[in-house]
Amino acid sequence: MSLTDKKTDRSWKATLHEVIYGTHTPAGRWFDIILLLVIVYSVIVVMLESVPRYDEKYHEFFNISEWVVTVLFTIEYLLRIACIKRPSRYIFSFFGMVDFLSTIPKYLSFFFVGTQYFTAFRALRLLRIFRILKLVRYTGASNNLVKALNASRTKILIFIFFVLVVSLLLGTVMYLVEGPEHGFKSIPHSVYWTIVTLTTVGYGDISPETGFGQFLATLIMIIGYGIIAVPTGIVSAEYASAKEKVKADEGRSCPACATEILKDDAHYCRKCGEKLDVEN
Repeated sequence: MSLTDKKTDRSWKATLHEVIYGTHTPAGRWFDIILLLVIVYSVIVVMLESVPRYDEKYHEFFNISEWVVTVLFTIEYLLRIACIKRPSRYIFSFFGMVDFLSTIPKYLSFFFVGTQYFTAFRALRLLRIFRILKLVRYTGASNNLVKALNASRTKILIFIFFVLVVSLLLGTVMYLVEGPEHGFKSIPHSVYWTIVTLTTVGYGDISPETGFGQFLATLIMIIGYGIIAVPTGIVSAEYASAKEKVKADEGRSCPACATEILKDDAHYCRKCGEKLDVEN
């Protein structure tokens, strides 16, 4: 291959990559907007197809629509593979697997009845809306939230253990106070009522009838409001800490492995090490 051919090959791949994986150009933005509209349309079709009266009346239309969408997604999937240097990085990534799962069911319907309904997997691709709207701050916020949950997991586990102990103690007391004659048939049953009350769900299938039992239930309800606030406070504190450490990301993607959300001043891909062009 001549130097000119290599440059041409690199040029069309770079252009295609910019349109498919990028959102910083009008073409890339429109590509993703159209893609999302098609995804939504496809999911609606699958949902309506599962309703007998609609399927009976519009079965042929639904079938043709699904095949058109499937072909479009097959082309898109192949183009995503073609325009990056390391296709395996995309194929085995989360979005790569989602794209594959959202494309293959209709083909499988040739061999297995009912698999076309698995095309609802396409709803997962709506996660790309973060790229379309270029809401990088929200994507960064979701990363911060994951870090906050990870950092606070020990505190939350200890808190949950504490709640279980409290539920066991209060449930036992309620069993002794109310007894089987008032619906508290056993200690496990009473613990179940305590957890339902603490979480402020309140199914109402059992309720205390004695004065002391109702007083105790009132205390449990009040404690429940406090208990709900504790994990929120733990995660919020960790989230605020994580937010201070993380710099805002730029909506770019690696041309080699399609890894998204790279630092705006990054010189190398954080996942595969590919050298990047730093935008001024």
